[in-house]
Amino acid sequence: MLDKNTIVGVIGSGAMGAGIAQVAAMAGHKVVLYDNNATALGKAKSSLTTTLQKLQEKGKVTSAEEITDRLTYAPDVNQLAPCGLVIEAIVERLDIKKTVFADVEKIVSDDCVLASNTSSLSITSIAAACTRPQRVLGLHFFNPAPLMALVEVIPAVQTANELVVAAKELMQQWGKIPVIAKDTPGFIVNRVARPFYGEAIRIYEEGIADIATIDWAMTEIGGFRMGPFTLMDYIGHDVNYVVTETVFTSFFYDPRYKPSFSQKRLLEAGWLGRKTGKGFYNYAENTPQPLPNKDNELGNKIAERIVAMLINEAAEALHLNVATAHDLETAMTKGVNYPKGLLQWCDELGADKTLSILDDLYHHYHEDRYRASVLLRKYASGNKKMVS
Repeated sequence: MLDKNTIVGVIGSGAMGAGIAQVAAMAGHKVVLYDNNATALGKAKSSLTTTLQKLQEKGKVTSAEEITDRLTYAPDVNQLAPCGLVIEAIVERLDIKKTVFADVEKIVSDDCVLASNTSSLSITSIAAACTRPQRVLGLHFFNPAPLMALVEVIPAVQTANELVVAAKELMQQWGKIPVIAKDTPGFIVNRVARPFYGEAIRIYEEGIADIATIDWAMTEIGGFRMGPFTLMDYIGHDVNYVVTETVFTSFFYDPRYKPSFSQKRLLEAGWLGRKTGKGFYNYAENTPQPLPNKDNELGNKIAERIVAMLINEAAEALHLNVATAHDLETAMTKGVNYPKGLLQWCDELGADKTLSILDDLYHHYHEDRYRASVLLRKYASGNKKMVS
């Protein structure tokens, strides 16, 4: 169904689409990178040519020219006709994706696999736009695609079982680490990671700690590579906020995923983070950055609160069979580089301690946002381990 002879099509030549095209070409596939925006397509060609040349100079590829020759830059959608796999990597709008899938299906063969790189939208809904929905699934790469190992493989309700197996094997051939996720909002990573951002903003909005202090607590005490505000600025609020809003809406307005006005206002102002020079932090040249309050007691409270919320989200995902325990742990360590899997973290802290933190928050706020997963409560009462 899918092998090294499969011609891979990629729709969208932005950073993600170009990155996926690079991964496929480096894995030995002929690749058709399509974009109806000629300027964007030219930019992608120039960028990929430069990137591959640099990789050759560093000895990471044998021949940049050989890989470049596998890449076709297509301004016409009909050039996707010979592809056996087409991966869509365009704007996160369900209506546009459904239109694109319905149009592409008329061009490619009946056995061509159609995949979406969506980070949070319903694969089932996208598949429903097709006359052969059984050939549709999600392949969610992480940015930058050539460097990030994780790929979430998401079958729709309609997806053929054998396609899931074939897609997972193909991702392994591409040197990726695939995990299987149920088609629920945010899949694994963008669901489980929501509290890292949302609870950090809540702590900031309440005046418990400022942005620099929260980031310091999560890096120096929590062990994360980036603090939540630094990471949101890095991702861009046009991406991060929209995912939060999408997950919140898709979960029928569950307060656990509620977006914040603080981040929405940045989006409205056009302060998208690093890409615009301003977000939660100001990145203008010679601008001094705020210093954290390195109070260990405060830092520990911040880290414990956010980590407890993350663990609870992972426990709930396990409880609802969003993914296996192994895939949940892999997704969070390989997809967002957490210092350890959240279920392992729960075992080390103790489910009873994690539950106590959440229950204290729930009794303080009386908000459903802090309700503990029934699975966490079960493991705490039985003094059981999640994974070890």
